[in-house]
Amino acid sequence: MDIAIIPLDPTDDTAVEQAYQIVAASDAADLPDFPPHCRTRFVGWLRHPMPGNLTHFALARIDGVPAGYLGIDLPQLDNTDNAEMNLHVHPRHRRKGVGRALHDYAVRLLREHGRKWVTSATVATLPGGPQRPEAPAAFATATGAKAALVDVRRRLDVTTVDQAELDRLLAAAWPRADGYSLVRWIGDTPDEDLDDLGYLDGRLLEDAPMGDLAWGPVQVDAARMRGIEEALNLRGRRRYHCAMRHDATGRIIAWTVLDFGATSPWHAYQQITIVDPRHRGHRLGTIIKIENLRYALASEPGLRAVDTWNAAVNDHMISINEAIGFRPVDSWTNWQLAL
Repeated sequence: MDIAIIPLDPTDDTAVEQAYQIVAASDAADLPDFPPHCRTRFVGWLRHPMPGNLTHFALARIDGVPAGYLGIDLPQLDNTDNAEMNLHVHPRHRRKGVGRALHDYAVRLLREHGRKWVTSATVATLPGGPQRPEAPAAFATATGAKAALVDVRRRLDVTTVDQAELDRLLAAAWPRADGYSLVRWIGDTPDEDLDDLGYLDGRLLEDAPMGDLAWGPVQVDAARMRGIEEALNLRGRRRYHCAMRHDATGRIIAWTVLDFGATSPWHAYQQITIVDPRHRGHRLGTIIKIENLRYALASEPGLRAVDTWNAAVNDHMISINEAIGFRPVDSWTNWQLAL
């Protein structure tokens, strides 16, 4: 049995489709409650990287048959000692050495690029939750990676949301938000708010619990924000935004996003929710999350489930999510390997 690792050219339609089939089969086996892996998103990720990010992709073949996929992100503007790795092996070809071959290939490549750390994530079973495979965590441990941060995925069943409870939460929150106004939009950010959103986006890695991950803040200006939005558009991502504007200054100081894929209108991801530290204590996070859910539902009546991830120690955001109706599903370990 011969395992060959071959760099993947994102312009090669055949190789891209082979990679997609590997990832789709892997997700279907390991995460059956997720929507089918979106082809538009996957192809867009390969062909339209985020600004300031160098990417590298590879396929593993067993005797010529596609068996594994590797994706690597190499930040070029911030966190330039770091990299992220995404590795999938087709269920039919597991336990044949494909994962180890791809991992060793990635380590050699990252050392050539002078990286010191690489991170990846694996899913695990929570008590009472759906069964998740144990092999990925065992593999990460065997490579020498260390568990650096644990996230918990929570899902909101939109069909069972208690709308009266959401009304109660909003009624209790809005009196605390005197001096702030709600702002909503779909897709790209209005020009006048780009700098404010860049500031908030850049704060995320500074404000969110990061455990032992060696990742620091990023600098996001208006041009970088537009580049991020362009990449998301090319990946077929539909985004619903709610934010709060500070009336006295006109600045956007809180922001949240719901993100839909191109092929599964029943599902969305709750993405960033952040409040400028100088404006916390006014229930702004609660307000924008509930208002954004209702804003999205007005245009996406087929929405049935929303997934979100929070660091297991992020008690404040977890309390907001659980008050809305999110419930734990599984645990996600962020692994970090010193190179």
